[in-house]
Amino acid sequence: MLKVMIVDDEPWVLEGLRTMVDWEKYGFEVCGEALNGPDALRLVEELRPDLVLTDINLPVFNGLELITRLNESMVKPPRFVILSGYDDFQYARIALRQRVDQYLLKPIDEEEIEALLSRLSLTIQNEIASSLEHQKKQAMIVGNLINRLIHGEEDEEIQLTAANLMQIPADAELLGILIDPPAAAALLQQHLKDYFPCELAGCFQDSADRFGLILQSASLSRDSLTAGVTRLQQDLAEQLQEPVAVMVSERTSGALSLKDIYLQTLEMWKLKYRREKGGVFFNCDFRNSCKEANIEQETFTGLLEKVKAGELQAIEPCVRDIFMFYTQHLFSVEAVQAGIAHLEMTLCRLVAERNGETAGMMNQHHEEFGNLGELGDYYRLGSYVSGLCRRAAVYLAELQEANEGNTIYNVIQYVDLEFRNKLQLQELARQFHMNSAYLGQLFRKETGRSFCEYLNDKRIEAAKGLLKRTELKISDVAAQVGFSNTDYFIDKFKGIVGVLPSVYKNSNNCKQP
Repeated sequence: MLKVMIVDDEPWVLEGLRTMVDWEKYGFEVCGEALNGPDALRLVEELRPDLVLTDINLPVFNGLELITRLNESMVKPPRFVILSGYDDFQYARIALRQRVDQYLLKPIDEEEIEALLSRLSLTIQNEIASSLEHQKKQAMIVGNLINRLIHGEEDEEIQLTAANLMQIPADAELLGILIDPPAAAALLQQHLKDYFPCELAGCFQDSADRFGLILQSASLSRDSLTAGVTRLQQDLAEQLQEPVAVMVSERTSGALSLKDIYLQTLEMWKLKYRREKGGVFFNCDFRNSCKEANIEQETFTGLLEKVKAGELQAIEPCVRDIFMFYTQHLFSVEAVQAGIAHLEMTLCRLVAERNGETAGMMNQHHEEFGNLGELGDYYRLGSYVSGLCRRAAVYLAELQEANEGNTIYNVIQYVDLEFRNKLQLQELARQFHMNSAYLGQLFRKETGRSFCEYLNDKRIEAAKGLLKRTELKISDVAAQVGFSNTDYFIDKFKGIVGVLPSVYKNSNNCKQP
């Protein structure tokens, strides 16, 4: 319905106009009445009618002055019709200058005013439709420009065009809001003013169809903002019957800050580990309790112990605690991904040490949970870690069971770890409860070399590394890799490598840049 307001200093005239005309027939409803100029001015600015019917002769200031003031103070003033008992050309000429649609003489002819209302109703509705279409097109242009800016385009012409279309002064204080799920966009377009008593600079939808708002927030207090976004989140959740998340950026300045505003809200969206719970999230609250840090290996220490112990029931709660810690301290998604990558390598090493197939394990995991680099929020990253740890725990337990009866595997693993110390086959046999001759046979069968050959090869390989990377004396190198006799070390080194340790060291140094 279009809104009409009647202004006259005679109450009986107001009553007559209100009851004589079938306003509803022409798509109007009477939204207000006034008996004098000041009241009329205040009500028109408050109620914003589409049409004002006013007498000229009003107390304080007349109807023509009322029209002049409204044309000056309102961006989009209503249409005006003058109802007057004065058949004066001077009045009519002033009315025409003030863009008055019609000058009607009292007493009003019913057919005449109904014909006028029929014409004005169509004109006003066409204007509204045209204005809405223009706003829609402008909103699409603004939305496109905002999208280009938030995704990294830094062209100065785009920034200036966006600022002009959004009517953002260079130093305007701006604030961004990102809303998920995407279905919220359709419910919000017509009702944003209900939540935020400030100027809306623009709307956008990002590549994932999340709905975003840019507000000119200088006049918006923290309490008003909190009340608005809370009511918005609750209303949307009730209408959509699903969780709704509202992310609010910090206040920044000017169109150049649009990308930063969006990244703030997007990072908060990523950091919600339990996305299904929804809620309102303020970036300043997160940042105030946050210190940038790297994810350290120790973050997963307790989790790794549970994986190695095969404690499947304890894995999920442990992962949940880890990700709650990340959320509280606002670790970036990229840092969490790096920490998980380190966890993956550690688990793969444990599997490889037990003669397991790491590639097969990881391929199966990626088929179920996706690749780590593609997971952009805490919720999916948490599921990824839980699934990986459960899979690794089960696989490690299977490998452990298979290897328990394989004594030679345990002997070789022990030699690989302890080759720098004094090792003898007889002592190993006693330690692993075996006959020394039988252990020697198993060793050659498994490795293709005798125990002594295998041990010397391990020691010489380690010695080559020390000769390459350090300035240690030959005797010191020999001692560090397990040879108590330097001459014996030199003899074995030449026999295996083909040159003396000193020659190997010097030739290596010659190649250094």
